[in-house]
Amino acid sequence: MNNDADVPLDLMDLKGVGVTMVFVSAFVALYYNCIIGYILYYFIASFQYPLPWSGCFESWGADESCNNELKDLPCNFTQANETIQVQRGEICTNDTQIYITQSSSEQYWVKAVLRRTNSVDETGGIVWYLALCFLLAWLITVVALCQGIRSSAKVVYFTATCPYLLIFMLIIRGATLEGARNGIEYYLGKQSDLSKLAEAEVWKDAATQIFYSISVAFGAITALSSYNRFNNDCYKDAVIISFVNCGTSLFAGFATFAILGHMAYVQNKPVQEIVESGLGLVFIANPEALGLLPVSSLWSVIFFLMLFTLGIDSQFAMMETITTSIADALPNFMQSRYLSVVIVLCLSFYFLGLIFATQAGIYWVHLFDHYSTGLTLLITAALELVGIIFIYGGNRFIEDIEMMIGKKSWYFWLWWRICWFLITPCLITGILLWSSITFHQPRYGSFEYPMWTVLFGWCIFLLCIIWIPILAIVKITQAKGSNIYEKFIASCKPAPDWGPLLKMNRGERYKHQTDHV
Repeated sequence: MNNDADVPLDLMDLKGVGVTMVFVSAFVALYYNCIIGYILYYFIASFQYPLPWSGCFESWGADESCNNELKDLPCNFTQANETIQVQRGEICTNDTQIYITQSSSEQYWVKAVLRRTNSVDETGGIVWYLALCFLLAWLITVVALCQGIRSSAKVVYFTATCPYLLIFMLIIRGATLEGARNGIEYYLGKQSDLSKLAEAEVWKDAATQIFYSISVAFGAITALSSYNRFNNDCYKDAVIISFVNCGTSLFAGFATFAILGHMAYVQNKPVQEIVESGLGLVFIANPEALGLLPVSSLWSVIFFLMLFTLGIDSQFAMMETITTSIADALPNFMQSRYLSVVIVLCLSFYFLGLIFATQAGIYWVHLFDHYSTGLTLLITAALELVGIIFIYGGNRFIEDIEMMIGKKSWYFWLWWRICWFLITPCLITGILLWSSITFHQPRYGSFEYPMWTVLFGWCIFLLCIIWIPILAIVKITQAKGSNIYEKFIASCKPAPDWGPLLKMNRGERYKHQTDHV
């Protein structure tokens, strides 16, 4: 690995934070590529006309509870010569059977795609076409990472730019639809439900989404930036990435809510009754809305291609975090075996992830998502901030940055000092405490997870963060000193070889740095 940037951060007694990042990336990559597989399935299915989820077709197993009417939905039976009228999703009975009326897109997702069982205890068999889609997603990941950063960087040129063209096309099409304005006003306007801002879950989800999209607390930024030139303008990159990331999310929202507004108009319902969250928005609400458009197959292909190109980048970054960490820990081993390690990792993740391809797979996806992110990322981010700003030292960190980008005036750093020392610690701590107090056991729709799965979820959480105290204790124990206090102080100091890898970049500040072994 030819790297002339700073060495990876082995910051005193917080090395466990870095290990936690690798474990979080591994758990998320395990199930995240399965979601990419769902997207690939819908992308391939979108080449059919009409779209298979646009009607209650027997070819994919629609039953009597499926009703594709767009307004009031009758139960599929009569009682005393009277048809019972209900709204979609409501329950009606004829004394012997219970019917839950579903839209065609919802039943297609449950019965045709997932073949979902009634609970996580009923594993069922492996859904073969989902297993193939998951395999395709992992093969794409292997191809992108086969030559390390050189190959993944080339792939990202396409996957990072193509979505903007696709989103723009969807926005133009959505803006021409009747009812699009109502969707936009619900998204950003007078119909927005601002009361949601008082819910801790919203803030935790928002923080998690930001962490996902720019890989904060995942370790991907640290891993990928280690390949930069020493004098790369990391300050400019950080500002651009932050604004582009939020701008892209805002931009994509217009496309989604314009189409959902049209769907609400057609169904004569408020937008809030149409909008779903999580996977329901991606694989139920959006496909149903796309099915209402003229030339629906074309727009569905564009939509799911957009989702794929947006999502696969995150998968590349998470796997790059894992491979870079192994390369840093075992440089000699990885130098000649990089491709073999990537293939073994991806195949191992694929076989471990086959649990997500079973008929109970969606329950496991939700369980892993609930316990491997959220609180874990907030804890990791908080400790990363403590380590860099309050232990290593914010001013020392600024001096390191100035070695790379040049000297800046004191007022240039004023805003960042306020953020690092006050605003960001308060925000992350507040969201973490609020989320911890209001934390609840996972639910998938109306399904409540049994206790054994909850315990399994907490094991995932502990497996991620347990390295922080373990490695901190090891580091303090091994430090020089006659008592715990002296050992702790010694462990909070940089190692003798801490600093730039190449001598030409060390300057006066690190002129006494020892060479890395």
